[in-house]
Amino acid sequence: MKAEELKELSIQELVEREKELARELFNLRFQMATGQLSNHTSIGKTKRDIARVKTVLREKDTGGDEAGA
Repeated sequence: MKAEELKELSIQELVEREKELARELFNLRFQMATGQLSNHTSIGKTKRDIARVKTVLREKDTGGDEAGA
């Protein structure tokens, strides 16, 4: 998932996407703890996706594409 794709979504859709990713991360961690997870890189990808969603939400909350200055 790219940040540009996320910027096209509404705030409500972004919040819902964040909840879905959080559930997915929980399930991945649970699978890792029980030894059922075969692809450990999926945890890192999910964490990065959550960070992207939170970043876009923050940008929309503060009012736009401001450079971090």
